[in-house]
Amino acid sequence: MYEPNVVGDWQEYDEHAGLRVRVHRLEATEPPRGRDDAAEGLTYFSVRVTVENRGSRHSTIHLEDGQIDVRIGPDGEAAFIDWRNSQFIEGFDVYPLRRATAVLYAAGPEASLGQVDVQIQLRVDDDWAERRLWAGGIGLHEETVGAHACPGRDGGLAHQVSNFLRDQAEEGTA
Repeated sequence: MYEPNVVGDWQEYDEHAGLRVRVHRLEATEPPRGRDDAAEGLTYFSVRVTVENRGSRHSTIHLEDGQIDVRIGPDGEAAFIDWRNSQFIEGFDVYPLRRATAVLYAAGPEASLGQVDVQIQLRVDDDWAERRLWAGGIGLHEETVGAHACPGRDGGLAHQVSNFLRDQAEEGTA
């Protein structure tokens, strides 16, 4: 079964030895070059996507518009993506023991930001990697999710995913 990652988790790619990706720092923030007029009445947030090369050779990484999909709220509606303020990884050579980070600015109704899903499809050396999903939310901190103490009555999606992954790991240990 395909299991989503929790925001803050690293995801390794079997098909690209040594490469791993992390979606992290999901936080409410204003964009550096000002708000887009189309985002009037929406709350801005940012998310970082870091690609790390732990392999022995360099890889050319592409993480551009169209390769990152952000969905918010219980219905999974598309977030407004501010392409003008976002910073992508466009054909960057990531050498061993190095990283490259993309910063995406998006916006949505404040009530929907407690549940944010980020889907990434990385392109490595002109090959497409499998899509991966990270789940989190504004107001849920990576440290809090890792400690299994999320706010809210039902704990929210990130808490549920974290508990599921923890339970799966515990079943496999002796």
